[in-house]
Amino acid sequence: MQIRDLPYPDPGIPDVRSGPRFLLWLGRNQLGGQLKSLSWGLLHQLGIAGLPVGAGVAVQAVIDRSGGRLALAGGLIALFGLAITVGDTMLHRTATTNWITAAARLQQLLARKTAELGSALTRRVAAGEVVAVSTGDVEKIGWFVEALSRFLAAVIAIALICVGLVLYLPELGVLVAVGVPVLALSVLPLLPRTTQRADIQREKAGRATELASDTVAGLRVLRGIGGEELFLGRYRTASQEVREAAVRSARMWALISAIQVLLPGVLLVTVVWYGARLALDGRIEVGGLVTVYSAVTLMLFPLRHFEEIAMAYSFSRPSAKRAARVLSLERTAYENERGGLDDARPTGDLYDPATGLLAPSGLMTAVVCGDPDAAGRLAERLGGHAAEAEKSPSVLLGGVALDDLPLDSARASVLVQDKDPVLLSGTLTELLDIPASGGVAPAAALAAAQCGDVLNALVQASVDGSGDPLRSRITERGRSLSGGQRQRLALARSLVTDPEVLVLDEPTSAVDSHTEARIARGVKELRAGRTTVVFASSPLLLDHADRVVFVHEGEAVAVGTHRELLGGDSGYRAVVTRETDDTAAADGKPNGPEAPAGAGAGAGAGARAGEAEQVRASVAAQLAGTTNDMEESA
Repeated sequence: MQIRDLPYPDPGIPDVRSGPRFLLWLGRNQLGGQLKSLSWGLLHQLGIAGLPVGAGVAVQAVIDRSGGRLALAGGLIALFGLAITVGDTMLHRTATTNWITAAARLQQLLARKTAELGSALTRRVAAGEVVAVSTGDVEKIGWFVEALSRFLAAVIAIALICVGLVLYLPELGVLVAVGVPVLALSVLPLLPRTTQRADIQREKAGRATELASDTVAGLRVLRGIGGEELFLGRYRTASQEVREAAVRSARMWALISAIQVLLPGVLLVTVVWYGARLALDGRIEVGGLVTVYSAVTLMLFPLRHFEEIAMAYSFSRPSAKRAARVLSLERTAYENERGGLDDARPTGDLYDPATGLLAPSGLMTAVVCGDPDAAGRLAERLGGHAAEAEKSPSVLLGGVALDDLPLDSARASVLVQDKDPVLLSGTLTELLDIPASGGVAPAAALAAAQCGDVLNALVQASVDGSGDPLRSRITERGRSLSGGQRQRLALARSLVTDPEVLVLDEPTSAVDSHTEARIARGVKELRAGRTTVVFASSPLLLDHADRVVFVHEGEAVAVGTHRELLGGDSGYRAVVTRETDDTAAADGKPNGPEAPAGAGAGAGAGARAGEAEQVRASVAAQLAGTTNDMEESA
């Protein structure tokens, strides 16, 4: 694979059982590039190893006053110089290609996994860790892939040089052949501690990156509550921990570097001393001593690759472990043995066997959960994004398991908008230009989501003076808009898609009550005939739903209209109105579904009046609680 051929048509299925296994898989998929780099590396290393031969022949030719051998030595040195030049150039080219193609493969795998998991990815893995894997970790893994071929070329070259010296000059060759492996292996006892310290540094750096990413993402909220200094102090502490860990790791690498300088120096001194004694005794020629001395000196260059590969592996192993963890995440709770269905898109009721939640086809179903986190997890399940640890059966749409559907069909059938939807930068036209059924026009979706004031704000902020809000630009993540405005634009985008089933998780949590009531009416009218599931606890939304399901401790325990459940289920009433059991007893309200039937809607005019009064009281309480517009303070 050449750089010009990127991206890969198919990056493959990685081995994500562990970090080392992932690195091994990556290396196997780059075998052709590694062999090319190894070949050019050998040419480069052997060219370096040949220079001492030319130098030794030249020195001995001068001593013997032989012009022919001196010319031969010059030719050898020129030939070896050419081999060094060509080998080094092509080695750099092929090794860099290996680095870039490995990084590109990993980036494609991450992009594919991100597209597969969607918004569920950042619920299972911290956003900062995803950023760390897709940036710094990719570079470190690519570094190891690049350094591997150079290291293998150095190992082979050192072995050949040692064998050659033993054959050329056994008296000194044996000393070099014994000493060089000792030099190469001398740092092995230090590598475990060095790797451990490097892992600690990478872990602390990853946590600091996550903290910084999360702080930047929530900077506007932090400023609103005056929490900048608190989070700044936390990041300062994390940064200092990273610095201290980096210093401790650098000390070990400095020790390894010192050993890599000291021991070769000792070997070189020993070779010169022993070789000089042999030359004085006449047992070897001066040219032979020069050859061995030059070979040992130049052998220090390939020995440095041992330190490089150790450093590259220690840094890339935790990076590969994080990448493997992200790539191991699955969209569904289990793999279907049949291998999935065709591209058919089923229709019908949406049913979750795990909780008993049923959303009839063509109706607007509201779901009330006392735990917001449980509501978020249930919304993920309904969209086919079950948590990795869950082993419960798949959600059914029209009797067909979502896990059996291809990813494209599942997403076209069920769309989930979570609590914190993301707006990408670009114009409003680009924001709404998404795959859709074509049944809902952007203007109708914007009107249903009550985006009139948002369009006016975009026109006023427009710099081109066109007066067309659809051509106005939205900044990254919509930071120029308030929380309520971002939420309504995201809702309009979901409505434009017009899926068979639309799941909305707290779609109006950042808007005022008056706007919320209009949004509830608009969504119900626009989604008429389509299945809509809304997770909410607001009476204004619940009162517009065709049916309401109360989910308690992971199980659907009550079903009915909002007014029926408000008068007949104390648990539902406590969640929606935020009242306690003592308050309910003082008001004389029935305590749960086991209350007498006369306490419900059929208990006469007095009971109906009390129920109506309860609805008015709950709405009034919500209006009073939102006097300060949440939309402007978000």
